[in-house]
Amino acid sequence: MRSEHIVRSFDDELQQIENLVTKMGGMVELQISNATISLVERDIDLGEQVRADDKKIDALEAEIDTAVVRVLALRQPAAQDLRAVVAVLKISTNLERIGDYAKNIAKRSSVIGEFRHIGASANIIKRMSALVQVMLKDALDAHVSRNVALADDVRMRDDEVDQMHNTLFRELLTYMMEDARNITPCMHLLFIAKNVERMGDHVTGIAEQIHYVVSGSLPGDERPKSDVTSLIAITPNDGDRADDDSNDGSRE
Repeated sequence: MRSEHIVRSFDDELQQIENLVTKMGGMVELQISNATISLVERDIDLGEQVRADDKKIDALEAEIDTAVVRVLALRQPAAQDLRAVVAVLKISTNLERIGDYAKNIAKRSSVIGEFRHIGASANIIKRMSALVQVMLKDALDAHVSRNVALADDVRMRDDEVDQMHNTLFRELLTYMMEDARNITPCMHLLFIAKNVERMGDHVTGIAEQIHYVVSGSLPGDERPKSDVTSLIAITPNDGDRADDDSNDGSRE
């Protein structure tokens, strides 16, 4: 049996690592928010800040990796302790990827800023991002409190992100078929929307790791996955809007 001192030391080290994960999660939440604002409000300076701040997230992930390897080597945790340490590695990886997607959105904001807004695309992306932000906040709260019910609820909410992505995908394809001048901004918006959808997927990955830490297994049920954009095919007639002379996507 491990001594009380060893147990307490391990608990302290694990808590320090999980505090780093919480800090990293807060930084990623802010990145999502700032990337979305830079896109919707055409704020190029904020977009540059998002790109620069991504390095801080990468550095924090590296710090977490180092701390986890040290704990595994020196403490040799078992059972739930081991699951908690392994989960931290996977959660930090998911957070780092979400940060990368936020950086990608910020990169494209400068290009999108040269064009007028395309239909309701900005509002839909804003709503998708807001939903992902709330999902991430709840997933991080579930991690701290070991709340499996909240983590499982987060997994289910990703379906709404997928549905909004499908809607926007169809809308943007239609705009591109109506006017070739819409192709460039719509293509960038398609990539941005996909980045947000992938953020949601990584948040569900975090939620699944929380379930694993507490229960010892990953969720047994197949989570709803409604992203069907890879299967959508639209013919020219689908996008025909009878002599619509509007120029929502033209260059300013």
